[in-house]
Amino acid sequence: MKRSPHRPQYLEDSETLSGVPEVPTAVRHREPWEGLPATLEWALVAYAGSALGQVFPLPLGEALLGRSPDCALALLDGEVSRRHACLHVTAGGVRLEDLGSTNGTRLNGVPIQGSATLLAGDRVTVGGHVLKLVAMDPLERAFHETLLDLSTRDPLTGLANRSCVLAELQNRFGLSLRYGRPLSVVICDLDHFKRVNDAHGHAAGDMVLRAFGAWATASLREADLAGRIGGEEFLMVLPETDLSGAQPFAERLRQVVASRPVPMPSGGLGVTCSLGIAQRQPGDLDAGQLLARADAALYRAKAEGRDRVCSD
Repeated sequence: MKRSPHRPQYLEDSETLSGVPEVPTAVRHREPWEGLPATLEWALVAYAGSALGQVFPLPLGEALLGRSPDCALALLDGEVSRRHACLHVTAGGVRLEDLGSTNGTRLNGVPIQGSATLLAGDRVTVGGHVLKLVAMDPLERAFHETLLDLSTRDPLTGLANRSCVLAELQNRFGLSLRYGRPLSVVICDLDHFKRVNDAHGHAAGDMVLRAFGAWATASLREADLAGRIGGEEFLMVLPETDLSGAQPFAERLRQVVASRPVPMPSGGLGVTCSLGIAQRQPGDLDAGQLLARADAALYRAKAEGRDRVCSD
């Protein structure tokens, strides 16, 4: 999902392999649904940028694209405006409208003025992101989503894997620092997890991890991200959130874990967790400092008896 240090190079729109100029595809004149089946689902697939590999389905109606976490297509990149562009989606096609963005919106390498109609295969560039419009059938969408899951998901819990969540934290930390927006993280550790494995076997331990993954996912907002960073250790990244918002989130998750025994063949197995919270401070120069303070809070929660939330 993260941006490659080397952005892919594309032919300019006025170039072809034979060297003969052609009309830029951004101004081609044909119907956007020409040659496509009558029933299809539009989607944008990220081919470059921090969302690499991600599939953004485009339901009928309007979808905002921008840096703000509440946008339907949220691209967390300092080169992307908070409300960068709007996609107008109909059964017949997709129209892209630039919303006066700072760095502009490019269609097949050509800056658009106002709005432009997208055709299947067109590529949209906003900041460091390249998004390709695809007419998806269910099989193709499943293919793209499977590839993304294999590279970014922890297969046991369904949460983001370690490399994905840490890279996303670094990206969101940079945005928080640049724009002076709040950012909090929560580190969670399942209490006495080794005892679960020793007493009930690793299959039972896996069931506990799956259950926690489901509980964490249900607790998240649209813009939040949770990932597994160790055997029984998890990280939640909460953008646009200070300690006053992170504290009740962590406490609700703690209560859910403590109050819902994990179903086992031998009966329900009760588990608890300890959580440490930290908010980005002006003195934090990188995401590592923020994580270190959250980890120190987690250590204190364990030292004070576990099954509790402590903040930095």
